[in-house]
Amino acid sequence: MSSSGDARPEPAGHDARDGGRNDGRDDGRDESPEERADRQWQDLVQEIRVAQTGVQILFGFLLSVAFTTEFRRLPQTDTTIYVVTVVLASLATGALIGPVAFHRLVWGRRIKPETVVWASRLTFIGILLLATLTTALFLVLRVTTHNALVPWLVAGVLLWYLLCWFALPLWVRGRRRGRGAGRP
Repeated sequence: MSSSGDARPEPAGHDARDGGRNDGRDDGRDESPEERADRQWQDLVQEIRVAQTGVQILFGFLLSVAFTTEFRRLPQTDTTIYVVTVVLASLATGALIGPVAFHRLVWGRRIKPETVVWASRLTFIGILLLATLTTALFLVLRVTTHNALVPWLVAGVLLWYLLCWFALPLWVRGRRRGRGAGRP
C-alpha cells in the first residue's frame, strides 16, 4: 500500500520506507535511479578514458603520416587503405568523445539515466570503430613487409579483438543468465 493511505499497491520492488530506492531491481544494491545513473556514469567515464586515449594517439599518428616524404611514394592501394583508416579513426574519436559533449549539453536537466544510455551507445559504437587498429596494422605491415601473409596476420588480430572485446564478454553474460542469476 502506498504511503498516502490509499488502496493502490506499490509497484513491484518499491518500498515506501526506502523512498522507492530499489526501483524494482533485485540486484543487491540499495540505490535510487539517480544514484544508479551516477554510478553507471562514473563506470562509463573510466571505460571511455582507456579507449579514448588509445584512439586519439592512433589518430594523431595517422594525421602526421600524410606529411612524410614516404607517404607520397605509396601506391594507390595503400593510400586508399590509409584514407579508410583515417576516416575510421576519426569516427571512433568522435564516438568516444561524444559522451562528454552529450553530458555537457544536457547537464542539469535531470536526465542522467537517459544520458548514461546514450553515452553507453556512443561508447559501444566507438569500440566497434576501433577496427581502425586492424586497418592501421594492415597498412603498416603491407608497407614494411610486402608479405603475402599480411592479410592472414591482420585477420588473426581482428579475430583476437573480436574474441576479447565481444565473444568472451557475451559468453560470460550468457553463462550467468543460464544459471538464472539476475542482472548485475
